[in-house]
Amino acid sequence: MGLFSFLTQEVAVDLGTANTIIIHNDKIVVDEPSMVTIDLKTDKMIAIGEKSRQMQGKTHANLKTIRPLRDGVIADFNAAEQMIRGMIKLINRSNRLFPPALKMVVCIPSGSTEVELRAVRDSSEHAGAREVYLIYEPMAAAIGIGIDVEAPEGNMVVDIGGGTTEIAVISLGGIVTNKSIRIAGDDLTADIMEYMRHQHNIKVGDRTAEEIKLNVGAALSELDDPPADYIVRGPNQMTALPVEVPVSYQEIAHCLDKSVSKIETAILSALEQTPPELYADIVNHGIYLAGGGALLRGLDKRLSEKINIPFHIADDPLRAVARGTGIALKNVDRFSFLIR
Repeated sequence: MGLFSFLTQEVAVDLGTANTIIIHNDKIVVDEPSMVTIDLKTDKMIAIGEKSRQMQGKTHANLKTIRPLRDGVIADFNAAEQMIRGMIKLINRSNRLFPPALKMVVCIPSGSTEVELRAVRDSSEHAGAREVYLIYEPMAAAIGIGIDVEAPEGNMVVDIGGGTTEIAVISLGGIVTNKSIRIAGDDLTADIMEYMRHQHNIKVGDRTAEEIKLNVGAALSELDDPPADYIVRGPNQMTALPVEVPVSYQEIAHCLDKSVSKIETAILSALEQTPPELYADIVNHGIYLAGGGALLRGLDKRLSEKINIPFHIADDPLRAVARGTGIALKNVDRFSFLIR
C-alpha cells in the first residue's frame, strides 16, 4: 500500500448482460440487475439495478427502462456509462470531499471485437476510472472456480451467462481454444415467451418468462427431484380475458431443447479444436460449468450423457466470474493475461 493508496479505490466489475456484480476489498458490495431507468425529458437516471427492474414493463411515456448490455456487449453507450457510475456510487457511502481515483478490472466476453473492447474501456473511464484492465470471462470464471490457470494442464470452462455462452480451454495462463456464442439465458427466456404464446395462447413479458425459467426451467424431461408446476397468469391473446395456466418442467424442457442443443454443439466444436494432450487433461478433470445458466435443472446430467465427459457445476456459479475478477484485481502485476 503506497502513501496515497487511500486516494485510489480498487474495484472488480463483472459487467454482465443480466446482472452487474462489483467487488471491493474482497467483498461483494453491489449485486444488482444490469438495468437503468432514464427520464427521457431530462436524460437523467431515475433508478438503477433492482429498483429499475421493478419498473420494467410498467413505465409511462416519459420513462424508459434500458438494459445497456445485449449479448454480453454494450448496446447503449450512454446508459452503460450512467449505470456504471451509479453502481460505483453505491460503494461510496462515505461522502468524501475528493472522490477517489478508480482502478478497475472489468470482465468481457472472449469473442469481443476491438470496437466492443473500446466501448467497455471508454464507459469505465467516463465513469471515473483512472486505470482500466480487462479480463476475458472464461478466464475469470476459471480463477473464481479455483482452477490453477497458470499450470501446464488443460481445463475447460463453460460460462453460460445472460447474453453469451463462453467456452474456453485454458492452459499456462492463456486461452488455447475458445468459442463464444450468443445463445444464453436471454434466449432461453425468449423461447419461453414464444412457447407460452404459441402453445397456451397467453402473453407473458420478460419478467414472467424469467420467473417460469427459475421455477420450472429444466434441460431434461425426466428429473430425479422434479419441481411443482408453476401457475402463470396473463391475458388470453384472442379475448384479452385473464387466464391461469399451470406449466410443468417437462414442457419447458421441450421448449428449451433447441437452444440447449446449440450450446452442446458449441462445446463439441471447441473440443474438436483442442490439442490432444489438453483433451486428455479435460477428460480426467471434467468440464466446469459457471454462470446463471449452469443452474438450469438437469443441464450437467444432459451434457455429461451427450459428451461423455463429467460436468461439474461451480460452487457459486452466479458469482464465479466476479470472484475471479476480484482475484485478478489483487494480482494485476502477476497475471500477464490481463488486457491493459
